[in-house]
Amino acid sequence: MKVPAGGYAWWYVDGVSHDGERAVSVIGFIGSVFSPWYAWSGRSRPDNHCCINVATYGKGGRFAMTDRGSAALRQSKDCLQVGPSSMCWTGRDLVININEVSSLPLISRIRGQIILSPSSITKVELPLTMGGEHIWRPFAPIADISVQLEAEGWQFRGHGYFDSNFGTRPLEKDFNTWNWARYPTSNGATCFYDAKRCDETVLDTAINFEPDGSAQHVAAPPLTPIRRTLWALKRDTRADHGTTPRQIKPMLDAPFYCRSVVETHINGEATQGVHEALDLRRYANPFVKPMLAVRVPRRTKWEF
Repeated sequence: MKVPAGGYAWWYVDGVSHDGERAVSVIGFIGSVFSPWYAWSGRSRPDNHCCINVATYGKGGRFAMTDRGSAALRQSKDCLQVGPSSMCWTGRDLVININEVSSLPLISRIRGQIILSPSSITKVELPLTMGGEHIWRPFAPIADISVQLEAEGWQFRGHGYFDSNFGTRPLEKDFNTWNWARYPTSNGATCFYDAKRCDETVLDTAINFEPDGSAQHVAAPPLTPIRRTLWALKRDTRADHGTTPRQIKPMLDAPFYCRSVVETHINGEATQGVHEALDLRRYANPFVKPMLAVRVPRRTKWEF
């Protein structure tokens, strides 16, 4: 796909093992929104700032996010390849082949395969701003995931998720904060999107997804605080009256962003799912980007 100057596209996958001990996330980016190199470049060429970000969470977890130039990018209708890693749709499964090197402080190879098998593909496409500058496309809120990485203990099965976001403008131009979550339920999965836009309007969407791919907007439980992160990042999620959501597994904790496994209660049902909180005001701070550059190396050259 062609991403406009200043814009972005990402394809996001996460998975949590059935025992809750390990988790993984993979994000393919064109116009890498959280790369300092893309911001410093003026965002004129999204294709020249692409990557496949891989993170594993649990004992021996690693983080890899290499900002690559356009020479590393190959696209087709069903496949995104960035350098040595790829995300390809077979018509039934999303197959992710990984060959990355993790960043400081634990430098090592992350190599293997992840297969995400959706129960179905939804038709939902949700504008996140009134003008449609940002779009959320939840392809598979209900999925099984199989992780087979070349590292001891990093072979597991669990529940997974697959979506995509597209935008024509930098996130910080239109959002101050957002909280997103996906929670498996007994009849499918429920996703919550709560954002505060820069124009002082709010996004508060709750969608229930069923295994056949059907979806409907539902009434959301109250927005309820979760304990702040190590970086004192404020975060919220939805929870039934009288219940308190809590983090049960840390995943990614940065000055402007947090991903974690959170336990909450929805319509009387306890559920554990993946939650993220993002503060774009913090991300826009120029002092944050040099910190990110330590974790996000830039590699411009690549030959297939």
